[in-house]
Amino acid sequence: MAKPILITGAAGRVGAVGRTVTELLLKQGKAVRAMVRSEDERAQALRDKGAEVVVGDLLDLDSMHRVIAGCETMYFGMSVSDTYLAATVNTAAVAKHHGVKAFINMSQMTLAQMSITETTPSPQQKQHWLAEQALNWSGLPVVHVRPTVLLEGFFLVLTPDSVRESDQIRLPFGEGKTSPVAVEDVARVIASLLADPQPHVGKIYHLTGPQSENMHFFAKEYSRALGREITYQDIRVEAWRDGLLKRGLPVHLVNHVATMADLHRAGRYDRISDDVRTLTGRKPLTVQEFVRKNVTAFTAPSRDCATPRPKAASKLR
Repeated sequence: MAKPILITGAAGRVGAVGRTVTELLLKQGKAVRAMVRSEDERAQALRDKGAEVVVGDLLDLDSMHRVIAGCETMYFGMSVSDTYLAATVNTAAVAKHHGVKAFINMSQMTLAQMSITETTPSPQQKQHWLAEQALNWSGLPVVHVRPTVLLEGFFLVLTPDSVRESDQIRLPFGEGKTSPVAVEDVARVIASLLADPQPHVGKIYHLTGPQSENMHFFAKEYSRALGREITYQDIRVEAWRDGLLKRGLPVHLVNHVATMADLHRAGRYDRISDDVRTLTGRKPLTVQEFVRKNVTAFTAPSRDCATPRPKAASKLR
């Protein structure tokens, strides 16, 4: 039997990278070992789809031996966390011990502008840069995948409320351009790398959407998708950061996204790559297509058919 492909973070919410990659590989008939943090309905859903589900903790040495043993190809991805670097090194050490032959690492595109002398104020981005260095030093056969800002992880979490309530995208991006990419496109790239990793070992791929434009342009894309006028309202980074903290988001995460906002204002997210199309044969999703696919998130319920209810605080994962 074929050795399973290991996917960490497989039990993420619908639309998360690890979960989407798992589903894509299972549809292709691949043997998949899905790592989850706990046994719950999400783990059972993966099992029902045909995955071998294993419970593990990226920071726990013993459990990672159980997770990795018997796998030659793996995907490593972890959400924003102040333990990201320790988790990466722990996983890499165990992968090295078990002779993993392809280690697909989810990184981020900001690292293309970082070096031993150039960094950013984001503790998360610093950990990502150090994690890439550690993986390179490890001698593991690594492929680094560096997406830019994710549509699901940022725009689907942080823009729906203001779009529903006031027909505005309220973000502190100034006039800076950006090229957000959809999780489904990132997942398609990772699935293709996992299916045939050897030609890609040692390479770095940068993933963007098909357009790099400012938020006024994307407000028009929202307008076309939703059939009503949406405008962009620039706001101060500090005020936005304070609002995220009041919503109960972790300080480490808030500091990270606040740095992303500052970098957007400085034009550091104005970048474009054709790697999604080159690796998958399909163009990445446009913002207009993405909003159309998620129209209910950006549309207020009709008063005639909905009962008002308190809003739950959105969470970034």
